[in-house]
Amino acid sequence: MASNLARHFLLREDVVFLNHGSFGACPRPVFETYQAIQLELERQPVAFLGRELNDRLKAPRLALAPFLGTTSENIVGLTNATEGLNIVAQSLDLKPGDEILTTDHEYSALEKTWTYVARRTGARIVTVKVPLPLTSEAAFTDTVLAGITPRTRVLFLSHITSPTALVFPIERAVNEARARGIYTVIDGAHTPGHIPLRLDDLGADFYAGNCHKWLMTPKGSAFLYVRPDRQGLINPLVISHGWTADSKAPGAKGAFGSSPFIDELEIRGTRDPAAWLAVPSALDFRKAEGWDQVARDCRDLAQETAARLGAMTGLRAFSSPGFCAPQMVAMPVPKADPLAIHDALLERFNIEIPVFDWQDHTIVRLSVQGYNSRPQMDILLSALAELCGLSLSGTK
Repeated sequence: MASNLARHFLLREDVVFLNHGSFGACPRPVFETYQAIQLELERQPVAFLGRELNDRLKAPRLALAPFLGTTSENIVGLTNATEGLNIVAQSLDLKPGDEILTTDHEYSALEKTWTYVARRTGARIVTVKVPLPLTSEAAFTDTVLAGITPRTRVLFLSHITSPTALVFPIERAVNEARARGIYTVIDGAHTPGHIPLRLDDLGADFYAGNCHKWLMTPKGSAFLYVRPDRQGLINPLVISHGWTADSKAPGAKGAFGSSPFIDELEIRGTRDPAAWLAVPSALDFRKAEGWDQVARDCRDLAQETAARLGAMTGLRAFSSPGFCAPQMVAMPVPKADPLAIHDALLERFNIEIPVFDWQDHTIVRLSVQGYNSRPQMDILLSALAELCGLSLSGTK
């Protein structure tokens, strides 16, 4: 697998790169498209940004929407999922005493986002503890729904969690929350290109996802999805040419002919849009390389490696296989200084992989993408055995 596909990527050959989940890695053909767009912009910036940009920005939405299970009118291109979720969080009209219900597995930047919003509005954050190991949809959903009170205004969940690499079965929780008039806000940073996504069927009010992770687009390309009946709630963080004074009026058009939701968020001053415009190229690359099969091979290798490490440590996994992210696994190791383990892996073994403490666990979070190989997994396990005092016996 890797000997064929690694040639498509620009990663350094002297580094065992096992951290696709943080910032992704862009294939060479997609990166070349990205650079060609940047060059075209620089050769005639006024034509590109002043006369053509509005039409150009439609192409990624049209290409991406079917892949996400929605229409192009419901998504808008942004820089990253955190930006999209900030737009939502700061658009909602929360009052003192309102509750934002979430879990103890959320991404730290978004924990800070909601803390900021709570401080500004007087709302409060209610955090439920998801039972581990996660082995059933009912255990997750019942725990989340038990946290709902008459004051709950927002349900904020990750689809795939960052620290624990779990796929949360969010469908029933989303449906129940919406039935109770609660805003549903989903952090899908790790989802596009990683697991199938049908946004309209899911029914969440707001969903933000990164394209530069598992979809393998250039850095700085993401989307925000908003259900049509919720788009009027959204306010831009940057007021620029896309904003109009009457954008909240019934039937209002955006400044450039699209909806206010799209124009206000897409047209926000001078920026380099090349990463977003390269999204169709990434979709084409996946199709040309038969990426569904590549992803299945990566899933098998990731889960096999986690099982091998589990046999070495004797520590239980955070979930049964059905609730683990296919290509990204949070693997517990014996308690240790995570920075020391991380630095030793990088400096002594040239392995790039995140190591961190989460709650009372030390975690090595493995990502497996099409450029990785089983020999690289052997290198990782051998290094962890040495650093953590483990035996490799019986793991081959």
